[in-house]
Amino acid sequence: MEKQRGTFSNRLGFIAAAAGSAVGLGNIWKFPYEVGENGGAAFLVIYLFFAFVICMPIMVGEIAMGRNTRSNPYGAFRKLGGKKWGIVGFIGVLSGIFILSFYNVVAGWAFGYFLQITFGDLLGQSDYSAYFGDYVAHVSDNLLYSLAFMVLTALIVIAGVKKGIERWTKILMPLLIALIVGLIIYAITLPNASAGLEFYLVPDFNNVTGKTYYMALSQAFFSLSLGMGAIITYGSYISKSDNIITSAALVTTADALIAFMAGLLIFPLVFFQGIEPTEGPGLVFVSLPGIFEAMGPILGKIVGGGFFLLLCFAALTSTVSLLEVPTAFVTDETNYSRKKTVMGLAALVFILGLPSMLGQGAVGMFTEFMTYGGETKSFMGVVIDIFSDIGLPLGGFLISIFVAYRWRTHRAADEIEQGHKHFRGSWGEKFFNVVISYISPIVVGVMVIIIFLNKFTGLDILGGL
Repeated sequence: MEKQRGTFSNRLGFIAAAAGSAVGLGNIWKFPYEVGENGGAAFLVIYLFFAFVICMPIMVGEIAMGRNTRSNPYGAFRKLGGKKWGIVGFIGVLSGIFILSFYNVVAGWAFGYFLQITFGDLLGQSDYSAYFGDYVAHVSDNLLYSLAFMVLTALIVIAGVKKGIERWTKILMPLLIALIVGLIIYAITLPNASAGLEFYLVPDFNNVTGKTYYMALSQAFFSLSLGMGAIITYGSYISKSDNIITSAALVTTADALIAFMAGLLIFPLVFFQGIEPTEGPGLVFVSLPGIFEAMGPILGKIVGGGFFLLLCFAALTSTVSLLEVPTAFVTDETNYSRKKTVMGLAALVFILGLPSMLGQGAVGMFTEFMTYGGETKSFMGVVIDIFSDIGLPLGGFLISIFVAYRWRTHRAADEIEQGHKHFRGSWGEKFFNVVISYISPIVVGVMVIIIFLNKFTGLDILGGL
């Protein structure tokens, strides 16, 4: 007898959950610093192109695979392509576990900053860079904050698809949008905000290098949760009557909109304070507290606390989806209950995240974990390079190859047509077939090779372009 699986109550539930999966630290923490480091508005344009032209068709393929098989990533690949292809799905599940392991650590930082700004004395430090360095190296606090975040994530996932994931994403997503809109309204009224908006909205392609393109592609995959099976998993919970094309378009639009709004918030704040936008990963944790301090003791706590609360909400919607992927894999393939599975996986992920936590200065072995490509990387840096920056585009490449040449586009079209009666013969089908069969495999495949060479050998093939 086939095991009963959860389902979303309607298409809105799927869109909220999938958009929540896509909208997270990748949009509000990672996207702004990638924009700042890689050409400003030009990066934004390239990112949007990759998101809608290259990545959205892959998302359509993932949703179709999930709904057709009613299975987790491993099960979906195995049912449609045989046991050997199941390995691809399993690698996606494994990538999700390792990404969640470091993601939960960063989410813990955000939660700690929210508490320290709102109720503590974080604002008013003489050196925010030194404070952040000491903060991430202070294991006891981070252990508590990350554990709290993982427990909250597990409680939502234990509740199931409808009562847990769908219910909470429907609450968190509107709250997230309301918070970010309110902060944007304040940010754009600040002195010199126009310079930040110009940097963010007026493209200058003279600043574009080859790195801009592959970082934009990596960011698109990371922020859209592609290549690791999250969308396959969520797709397995939707109705046959749901329109996959419009659902994918809405999820991609929501993700791109939140990322765009994050830039509208952060760059006016950065230029108001006179900070360089190329601060990198520390842009949020190092640069912004000084901006909040300049707003005054009361307003700074309100705006700063609100921003990091926003970051927590965004992170939670993603940690939930990241934990659901291995949960679906275990419950589909074994007789373990959801509750026991989630508790076991949450504990495993938390333990796997400890080296990333300890590798921020607390333990030298994990802080200087490995040297390659001319750089010494922390344990977290290695995990990000392997499972995020390379693993996600590689997963997307394999998914496009699988849909086009193993499952076949006409079978994918049969699945898509069930919720979209006029898909067959439409320009949408032609576009999907061309992109998934030729454009995505070529573009993403080449980018994976370039990213790999750059990360592990230091060779930047596109650097002079």
